[in-house]
Amino acid sequence: MGKKRASLPMRQLLVLRSKPVFSIFLMFCVFAFVRLNRPKSRSSTTDKSSIEEKSRRETNPKVAFLFLARKNVPLDFMWGAFFQEANERNFSIYIHSEPGFVFNESTSMSPFFYGRQLNDSIKVAWGDSSMIEAERLLLKVALRDATNQRFVLLSDSCLPLYKFRDIYKHLISSPKSYIESYFDFEDDRYDPKMLHAIPKDRWRKGSQWFTLIRRHAQIVADDDVVFPIIKKSCKRQSNASGSARRQMLDLHKLQDCIPDEHYLQTLLAMSGLENEFFRRSLTYAEWNQSATQKDKQWHPVTFDYTGASRQSIREIKEIEAIHYESENRTEWCQVNGASAPCYLFARKFTRGAAVRLLSEGLLGPFDPVPFLNATRRFFPVKQRDTRER
Repeated sequence: MGKKRASLPMRQLLVLRSKPVFSIFLMFCVFAFVRLNRPKSRSSTTDKSSIEEKSRRETNPKVAFLFLARKNVPLDFMWGAFFQEANERNFSIYIHSEPGFVFNESTSMSPFFYGRQLNDSIKVAWGDSSMIEAERLLLKVALRDATNQRFVLLSDSCLPLYKFRDIYKHLISSPKSYIESYFDFEDDRYDPKMLHAIPKDRWRKGSQWFTLIRRHAQIVADDDVVFPIIKKSCKRQSNASGSARRQMLDLHKLQDCIPDEHYLQTLLAMSGLENEFFRRSLTYAEWNQSATQKDKQWHPVTFDYTGASRQSIREIKEIEAIHYESENRTEWCQVNGASAPCYLFARKFTRGAAVRLLSEGLLGPFDPVPFLNATRRFFPVKQRDTRER
């Protein structure tokens, strides 16, 4: 018979079996300690910063106001009253002016405009593709701020029709852009040479004064396909009067084209995004046909002191829909299924008109003293010399 193997005492057996378990536990603790104290990887830091940035954009989005100015902004005092009630975290201001022009105490009546000019501005000519280039420069600079979520293009004769809080709420609550865009069946500006790149059924027309969501602003800023074609093929051929220009165009078989009235609308139509924006502008303009028979053109009406009143502003605010004859289409003004103002801004207004509207309470109570004091710096009153001669 073989020898019977002696069994180990129970306590010694438990100690032997627990040693591997303890070793594994100790290794796990060391690994966890090293893991927790190791510097965070670049990817985790980036992820955290992206989450924080996204949260900041969603909780505190800004509206970027883009001013396209010839030189200064004549209605800066009115915009100053408009921005005065706003939280500065809710808006930003960018101005494209003539190269070298600086906004400071000597050139602007509103501190909100100080230093807000683009440093790489270009010379702009009316009816030229340089207008589009200036708009794209404004968008590119404004897009550097990730909190800018809405982008409004304004002229130097524009004014707000409502207080900041109302306009801000309207823009941020709307998920779409606002771009006046329509197909004009009588439009003779389309150049058949563009057919290979821009089909005629994608050719659109409308106002240049847009309000864009960030995604659409990025598309405009990044575009390197449609703009070069528009710049080459859509040009204003002459500054002559209507009849003389028409004769010249017929004689030389040319298209008289205003590029800023076609670019943005055509770009988004080409991108298949027409269902992502309201096909109307938020900026009102009153158009009037030339009185002369020789020059039958449409021109925006300029509101001066006598033409601007509470009644005229009320009539603009009461507009509920916009009708486009070329498409036999009526655009009802709604946001998220609820009725909304058709227009938040209006043009063209003189300084006198803006002063009258401010004094009549367009943007709320108005204290004229600071305005008058600021005005004296820009328009000093000449003192009469009463000394005897």
